[in-house]
Parts: sequence; structure tokens; C-alpha cells
Amino acid sequence: MSINRRQALTKIIGLSTAAAGATLLGTSAFAATDEAGNYRLELGEKLKYVPLDVMATAKLAYETGGGCMHQVFHAIITMLAASKSADASKFASIPTALAGYGGAGVAGQGTVCGNLNAAGMLINILDDINGQNSAIIGASFRYYETTDLPLSSAEFIAGIGSTEEKSLEVGATSIANSPLCHSSISNWSAASGKPFVEKGERCKRLSASIAYYIVDLLNRAYALEDISILPEAKPSAEAQACQVCHNKEASVMPLASVQTDMECTTCHTGHFN
Repeated sequence: MSINRRQALTKIIGLSTAAAGATLLGTSAFAATDEAGNYRLELGEKLKYVPLDVMATAKLAYETGGGCMHQVFHAIITMLAASKSADASKFASIPTALAGYGGAGVAGQGTVCGNLNAAGMLINILDDINGQNSAIIGASFRYYETTDLPLSSAEFIAGIGSTEEKSLEVGATSIANSPLCHSSISNWSAASGKPFVEKGERCKRLSASIAYYIVDLLNRAYALEDISILPEAKPSAEAQACQVCHNKEASVMPLASVQTDMECTTCHTGHFN
């Protein structure tokens, strides 16, 4: 007896409730795998964070090559891959080499610092830690802008495996006043008297410093501390004053509508500049 296409489909679909159920479960459970069954992180997927050793992470960032973005991203992902996170094996599958593009402000363009680019890339894939992931990103950016960096205490230098002799290569610490690489490097150059090409040790320590701070924030958020109330989680008083008129809602000419929390006066000294 011959059957048409519709009848054939009906018979296939109705093979068995159990078999159909198993098929549907398989498709759902392994939606983030390729055809060979290998895990792949999907857009919007979030992985579980667990507290990490801040100094061990900073040391790994210091020892890792490939530029600042790769140093920070690789260090934290590698630590999570070796952690007790329920998603440790998923962290291990992430190709951290992708972060290599962010060095020197995105392939030498001097734009957003790779340390901060790494912070955003990392925290974007973490399960929201007590609803504080946005505050952690904000605090990371503001800390970078306003703190005298890299960290230079004897304890930190020894902890990351550097030496006081290497400090001569750093020359001086400095405040970036911006999340941008070129501002950060320019201010360091002015403070140290050294050119960009001699930034090696300074930037290695800077990546270690930011990796240390990011993990410290993540650990504190995991322990239920409210990161959003930290001074560095908010724009400066000057930036907040600018936001009274220049914000997401303001669009009445001549006021520009602005979406940013970064320092304003680093580039803007007044209206219409």
C-alpha cells in the first residue's frame, strides 16, 4: 500500500511518545554544541562565577603575553576553568586568543584600553552576580580612570613575580583620567619621561592591577557586598553635573543627548567645544 507525504510524516512523528520526547530533550540540552557534539558558548549564555584568588589571577595576567586585553581575559578565564565552578569545563572551551585584538587600544588605535575591553568581554558572559554585573563594569572603568596605576606596593610587586629592579622600567605611576589607551599612556609618558615604546613593564603591571581589581569586585559581589554604592562605581561629580542636561533623554537643541559615564572634562572644557 502506498502512502502520500503527509501520511508518511504522520507515521514518523507518531513513532513513539518516548522516542519523540527523548529527541526533543536532546535538541534542547545540546543546543550549544556543534554537529560533533563539542560545546560552544552561545550568544546570551551566562556561566557561573565562583570566587578566585586575586593575587594568583594578577600574577597569571602579569605572566601572560599577547597584550593587555588578552592578559586580563586569559588570566581570569583560565582561573575559572581551573575552579570549582559548575561551568569550569565551559570556561576551558573559550578561545581566549580572541582577545588578542585589544592590545594598545584595539590593534594600536589607542581607543578603549584593552584591560577594560577584557572586563566587558568577561563580565558579559558571567551569570549576573546578585544583580551587580553592570555595577562591576562601571566600577572597573571608573577605577581605571581615577586611580594612580599600576599598583606599586612591595607586596603587590612580589605577589605578581616582578622585582623592585623592574620598577625602574615603569618609572612612575599615573592617573589615566579616561578609559582610553592613548590618554592613559600619554599621562604615564608625561609622568615618567618615557616614550610609548618603553611601556612594556608598566603595561604588564597595569594588566595585573586591573585583573586583581576585577576579581576583587567579583568576589565581593559574590559575597553580597553592594558594589553600586562604592564611590568608584559612579561617575565623578563633574561628570554627574554634566549628565543633568546631557543624558539619554535630553535631545532638545542645542543640547546633545549623551550616553556615557566616562570623564567629560578630559576632552571637553566647556560648551560647544
